[in-house]
Amino acid sequence: MENASLTIFDVLIWAGAAISFVGLVGLVWCIVRVARAKRAGLTEEEMRVVLQKVLPLNLGALLLSVIGLMMVVVGIILG
Repeated sequence: MENASLTIFDVLIWAGAAISFVGLVGLVWCIVRVARAKRAGLTEEEMRVVLQKVLPLNLGALLLSVIGLMMVVVGIILG
């Protein structure tokens, strides 16, 4: 009978998938935020302020997605 317990690699894969999902949600939020600002017809200066606030969050969400995907790949390769 096969052992049904989780290995460290399974945990790495699932944790990576969860982190990647959080990053994806962050990216979608950034897209929605900028789309709303664009539809609001803001001036160039107001739009620049919105983009300056969204940019660090966008980069952070992208970083989370990349780290999560790297965890998944490492877990698959080593598992």
